[in-house]
Amino acid sequence: MGDGENDAERIVVPAQDFLLAQARIARYVRRTPVLRATSGGAPVAFKLENLQVAGVFKIRGALNALLAAGARDGGLDRVVTASGGNHGLGVATAARWLGVPATVFVPGTVPEAKARRIAAAGAEVRRVGTRYADAAVAAREYAAEGGHYYVHAYDDPAVIAGQGTLGLEIGEDFPECDTVAVPVGGGGLLAGVVGAIAPRRAVGVEPEGCPTLHAAVEAGEPVEVGADSVASSSLGASVIGWHALAATRRYDVGLALVDDERIIAARDRLWEEFRLAVEPSAATVFAAWLSGQVPGEYPCLVLSGGNADWTPG
Repeated sequence: MGDGENDAERIVVPAQDFLLAQARIARYVRRTPVLRATSGGAPVAFKLENLQVAGVFKIRGALNALLAAGARDGGLDRVVTASGGNHGLGVATAARWLGVPATVFVPGTVPEAKARRIAAAGAEVRRVGTRYADAAVAAREYAAEGGHYYVHAYDDPAVIAGQGTLGLEIGEDFPECDTVAVPVGGGGLLAGVVGAIAPRRAVGVEPEGCPTLHAAVEAGEPVEVGADSVASSSLGASVIGWHALAATRRYDVGLALVDDERIIAARDRLWEEFRLAVEPSAATVFAAWLSGQVPGEYPCLVLSGGNADWTPG
């Protein structure tokens, strides 16, 4: 794959792929609700993916990728992936449903709550290094050596199409929505949602400690930025995917940054006001909205997951 703008434009996922993914995974995943509410006197809505199977939107993309690869028909002997936690849980859960053994590589810094859930879903968990990037290198090598199917956490068209089904549901269940805000790590969710909701606007929200999309937009290509945030266990990719950068170029995508203090405050406020228990990555979008970085009269914020052990501050 090249690294020029024309190469990136060619890898935007086609709109029809989202509809195909929706039909493919509908019997397995939950159609999570959109909660319409007000906060501080202003209207806001939440797409409650913290109520999704496995507690995270990642099950959508993982399942679509496995089904597209023929897992249901016995076409896979083993699935391998790397994850900071949530993608691994999605892959492990989907693989268990489809009867495929799974191996998930995670960094040694993975929260124990997520590693425990991945193992409970039936996958083999292997800890490697201290960063997602370390686990990804090891996972790719293991998959190549054994001839196993490797599922990228975010820069894979089938994964992105699965994540985009979330955007289709927002459009169907909340038709007056004019802006959708999503958390960004590697960008698979952003790449899927922006294609599925067009021409509505999307806003990609990043922690200040992991600004992968901001850095890529500035540099004109994906670049390493590191991952240092309270939300790193979910948004810990140190480089954005080409698909997300391509989608950002094609569609009207806004960018927002939030610091850790705002993320934690937003997480606790979601609990206090709405009794919504989410992990820090999910709270990034509410933090961005509270700080005026999400425009629109009828915004919808994607609460991406709830896989964290926490108590309100």
